[in-house]
Amino acid sequence: MAKVNRKSKPKRKYWLSILVVALSVIIAPTIIQSSKPKNLLGEITVYLTPNCGCCKLYTKYLENRGFKVKIIEMEDLSQLKNEIGIPPTLQSCHTSFINGYFIEGHVPVEAIIKLLNEKQNIAGIVLPGMPSGSPGMPGGKDEPFKIYAIKNGSLEIFMII
Repeated sequence: MAKVNRKSKPKRKYWLSILVVALSVIIAPTIIQSSKPKNLLGEITVYLTPNCGCCKLYTKYLENRGFKVKIIEMEDLSQLKNEIGIPPTLQSCHTSFINGYFIEGHVPVEAIIKLLNEKQNIAGIVLPGMPSGSPGMPGGKDEPFKIYAIKNGSLEIFMII
């Protein structure tokens, strides 16, 4: 019969314990960090009226997708919208600003990311009205969202989602 070395079991337990501790030191901070909300996409300022529920849902949508959201409540946003050149037919319930651009309405994050990445020479982007199924709005998506770019008062399709 082969002789069994009983001293190897305690050594294995010792090295296994060391390995477990080392892995927990390496992996645990990554797991903890990944569970925290990330503000990777920058700070966006959202102007909204205090009693608008869909505006608050939209800000949560932005936060959940990586933006740090600063909320400014105003009783009436019409003067702000007129000053930055958003035609009344394209206005929605809230207006946001990021990196010198405005974002009007329930614009999906994909369009905001495109705007930030491409750095186009435009004033901002607009999703007119309050389409069903758009971020912050209840219901299903009835049709593709047409997001427009505004530059010097003119409109062009920016993106269709």
